[in-house]
Amino acid sequence: MLREALGICSRRWYSYKSVRRPNLGATNAPKVELPKEQPEASSKAENGHGSLGKQLRAKILATGPIPVAEYMREVLTNPQAGYYMNRDVFGREGDFITSPEISQIFGELVGIWLVSEWRKMGSPSPFQFVELGPGRGTLARDVLKVLTKFKQDAEFSMHMVEVSPFLSKAQAQRFCYSHNALPEDAQLPHYQEGTTASGTKAFWHRRLQDVPQGFSLVLAHEFFDALPVHKLQLVDGKWQEVLIDVASSDGAQEAGFRYVLSRSQTPVSSLYRPMPGETRSCLEHSLETERQVGLLAERIERDGGIALIMDYGHFGEKSDTFRAFKQHKLHDPLLEPGSADLTADVDFKLVRHIAETRGNIHCCGPVEQGLFLQRMQGEARLEQLLAHALPENQEIIRSGYEMLTDPAQMGSRFKFLAMFPGVLAPHLDKYPVVGFS
Repeated sequence: MLREALGICSRRWYSYKSVRRPNLGATNAPKVELPKEQPEASSKAENGHGSLGKQLRAKILATGPIPVAEYMREVLTNPQAGYYMNRDVFGREGDFITSPEISQIFGELVGIWLVSEWRKMGSPSPFQFVELGPGRGTLARDVLKVLTKFKQDAEFSMHMVEVSPFLSKAQAQRFCYSHNALPEDAQLPHYQEGTTASGTKAFWHRRLQDVPQGFSLVLAHEFFDALPVHKLQLVDGKWQEVLIDVASSDGAQEAGFRYVLSRSQTPVSSLYRPMPGETRSCLEHSLETERQVGLLAERIERDGGIALIMDYGHFGEKSDTFRAFKQHKLHDPLLEPGSADLTADVDFKLVRHIAETRGNIHCCGPVEQGLFLQRMQGEARLEQLLAHALPENQEIIRSGYEMLTDPAQMGSRFKFLAMFPGVLAPHLDKYPVVGFS
């Protein structure tokens, strides 16, 4: 009916060339822990997000195929039915599990790293602890404990950059003694505020630009992998874009989605300029990653500070990593939009290039997560925890740390990259950055 109302004839299905992608189900997934079956929760999510699929179909039928980036943005952050917006998606009961949820060692060592590098810079006070996309707030809670213990006489505030109302409340409940949401007409750069048990003030912002200026310790754990990506393909010497279209239907059931290749260059593919030495003919490019890294680099250069980016990714060699996770298993990204997490590996070569060209920034890494944690004396902390743990908990603690560091699990898939003001480069050469050398 909609196609007829919009005057779209059957020839439309032949306007774009269908694109086949490799079977990602054959790859190892970094989010590996399997939960118990939850048919009720699963059916609720599928039914609740059917309207998002209808919205996307109507838009595509009205205006034509959309970029993967637009599809990804809508599926993850649509205010009504976006994946992250209205529910807890983390942990055993969710769709994936993250490093801070696996072991407290992860957050503790990240906190120790921040304190160590902050002291090398003269322990400036006051400072801001900023996290981009804090998830459940587990990492922020663990780092908060370390900062509170080792900050000496320095004062600091917490600033969480989060777009999800549900998750912002969950974060506040995790590390705040009291918190409250502000009225929508408050016209302040933050929409929620709280106070921790130790008296530290916490604020929630929707954008990095809304965080006040000042010396900042910034963490981004599994933040950039959720930013939208454009999929580009080199055809006859020109970059064209892989788009998402509505698939043909036999009428028995509602039409799904499919990948197609743009008939000509899109604005993104025509403006895209590969980095020197690029050899791939198919790749993923994130304009939002460029923007966020640029903002972060400008902030660090202007106000001083440190940024630590932790995510799974590569250094410019992978081509097709766009995928979905549902109940800890790989899932078709085009099936039931809004019911599964969409993600793509972070291109750390692009991140480093943008940081160093947009601002006077000194980068370290990327290094593998397993290597970073080992250099941060993770084994020593593990032995401390085992010595004070009940016998029945020791194997859980040991296997959790092994999952974080084992190259066959999360140890090599996840990478760490640090950003410092460029003026500190000679100082950091003299006093190497711990965990990276």
